[in-house]
Amino acid sequence: MIELTDVSRTVSSGAGTLTILHPLTLSIPRGRTVALTGPSGSGKSTLLGLIAGLDAPTTGRIVLDGTDVTALGEEALARLRGAKVGIVFQFFHLLPALTAYENVLVPMEIAGVSDASSRARRLLDDVGLGARAHHYPSQLSGGEQQRVAIARALANDPPILLADEPTGNLDTTTGQQIIDLLVTVNRSRGCTLLLVTHDPDLAALADEILVLRDGRLVDRRVPTPPVPTAS
Repeated sequence: MIELTDVSRTVSSGAGTLTILHPLTLSIPRGRTVALTGPSGSGKSTLLGLIAGLDAPTTGRIVLDGTDVTALGEEALARLRGAKVGIVFQFFHLLPALTAYENVLVPMEIAGVSDASSRARRLLDDVGLGARAHHYPSQLSGGEQQRVAIARALANDPPILLADEPTGNLDTTTGQQIIDLLVTVNRSRGCTLLLVTHDPDLAALADEILVLRDGRLVDRRVPTPPVPTAS
């Protein structure tokens, strides 16, 4: 469950203050896939960062899986993210000096998971990269790096998965593979998936689409199923 109550984000600018996100109240039940869409600069990534606890809201309250993240200090926030939130970025953010296996292993070692080694291998198998476990990011394609990033995000079996433009740096075919993988993860694990995307095909697979514009939620709708093509 993700709950936001009157959450806003304002930053200082040369002209005074700039409101990136106007007060927003929102509830997303566990297990849902929700797509955040809207033009560049509309506040999508800002909202995702606030939910992840990477930034603090100027006003309001954010509750993740029963925990009020706005009441936590930095150390407690880091522990919460490690336990309850997996994050997938557009540009992968893998550690270049570590292999795919090691990139997935590190979050579990930090969390003290007892079977971290075998779990890391299983996760790479789950995303189709078991045979590439000992390759470094520079030896992997963009799609393969994103698969590693997804495996890493799932390392501690988080109830919430956040994805910021997960297909934005990939070609169409590879992007579709990542879309399919994310949907499979959501359905098989029952986690809440909140993703920022400009990709209408990806947004159409969500249970719900939220549209932001100029820092405001302007539309909330269920996607229209695609019309079957005549054979």
